[in-house]
Amino acid sequence: MVSKKMLDLGKIRSGIRDIYEYGNKLAEKIGVENVLDFSLGNPSTPAPREVGNTIKHIVSELSPKEYNSYTSAPGDRDTRLAVARNLNTRFNTGYDENNIFLTCGAAASLNIIFKAVIECEDDEIIVNTPYFPDYKVFIEGQGAKFVLVKCSEDLTLNIKELEKNININTKAVLVNSPNNPSGVIYPKENIEALVELLNIKQKEYGHPIFLISDEPYREVVFVEKGPEFLPNLYDNTLVAYSWSKSLSLPGERIGYILVPGNATDYTDIYAAISGAARVLGYVCAPSLFQRVIKECIDVKPNIEAYQRNRNLLYTALTEMGYTLPNPKGAFYMFIKSPNNDGKDFCERAKKYHMLLVPGEGFGMKEYVRLSFCVDTEKIEKSIDVFKKLMNEYRL
Repeated sequence: MVSKKMLDLGKIRSGIRDIYEYGNKLAEKIGVENVLDFSLGNPSTPAPREVGNTIKHIVSELSPKEYNSYTSAPGDRDTRLAVARNLNTRFNTGYDENNIFLTCGAAASLNIIFKAVIECEDDEIIVNTPYFPDYKVFIEGQGAKFVLVKCSEDLTLNIKELEKNININTKAVLVNSPNNPSGVIYPKENIEALVELLNIKQKEYGHPIFLISDEPYREVVFVEKGPEFLPNLYDNTLVAYSWSKSLSLPGERIGYILVPGNATDYTDIYAAISGAARVLGYVCAPSLFQRVIKECIDVKPNIEAYQRNRNLLYTALTEMGYTLPNPKGAFYMFIKSPNNDGKDFCERAKKYHMLLVPGEGFGMKEYVRLSFCVDTEKIEKSIDVFKKLMNEYRL
C-alpha cells in the first residue's frame, strides 16, 4: 500500500522533537517559566536588525512579483554571486555563482547531496560519533548504507577507526564542525590527517571519496580560531550550509550547497545536484529570503548571550564534577552522566522539570545533550538542579 522503506523511516521518532513536545504540554500545566527546556536548538537570539530592516524595505519598496516569484532552480544569480564573493573574501578562494546552489536550509542541502552522489544500495556514507540523528534518516532515505564510526576520547575524529571502515564502497565521509551535539571544533591536525587518509584511499580504490561538510554552526564560534574551511584542504569537498543559526532564521529554510570548481568532474557534480533538487521537489529556495541574504551576506551573528550561557554553565558543571568538553562552537553541551547512562539522567532530570536529550540518539548513550540557546535565567535555574542530580548519584 505504501513504501515500506518510507514507512519504517516515518516510524522513527525524533527524540529531540518528542522531548520538545513533552515540554510544551508540561508548560501548559505548570507554566512555561517553570520548565527548564534545553531540548531544541532553536536560536533564542533574535535575527540581526539588518534582517528585519531588509525585509521591511523589500516588502514596502518592491512589487510582490519581485520577491514572491520563482527564481532559477539554483537560485537568484546575484544572491549566489554575493555568497561566492563572501567566501572568496573570507577564505581566499575563487568562486563565482556557478559554484553555489541555493537550498531550503542545510537539511535540504544534505539530502540533495546524498541523492546526487549515491549510485547504488552498496554505497556507504561514513558518519562520526557523536552525530545529528537525522543524518541516518537522510542517508538511508536516499538509498545508501549508514556507517557509524566511533570518535576519539576527546570527541574528535578517530582516524584509525575511520581507516578501518573506509572501503571500495565508501562514497563519502560526513563531518560536522562545530559539532552538534558536542560543540567540538575538529582541530586542523585532525582534519589534515583525515584528508591524508582520504587522498590515499581515493587512489587505492580509483574513485573519488567525497568529504561532505555540514556547516550550520560555522559562524557560531566562541574561540579566535574557527573551524577549518575544508574545500581549501581537500578538493572533493561538498559543503552544506544554512543561515538558520548564524542569522537566527531556522523557520525560513534558506541555505546553500558549495561545489568547488576543482572537485573531480565538477560539471557533472553540479548537474547532479541540480537533478537531485528537481527530483526531491525543491523548485527553488524561498525567493524573499534569497533577496534578504543577498543584502545581509556580511552580517555577523550576535553570540554574546550564547557565550555568556556557555561560560556560566560550563564553570558550574565542571566545579560539580561533571565531565564534558568546553564547547568551542555551536550552542550545545554534551554532558557525561555520572553513571554513564544518559537516559537515566534525563529521566531523573524530569522530576525537576528539566528537559535534556539522551545521548543514545547521537550515538553515545553515556551522554546527554543540553541546548544553551535559551534565556540566561533558565541557565541560572538549572545549576541548582544539576547539583541535586549529582548528589543523587553520590548517595
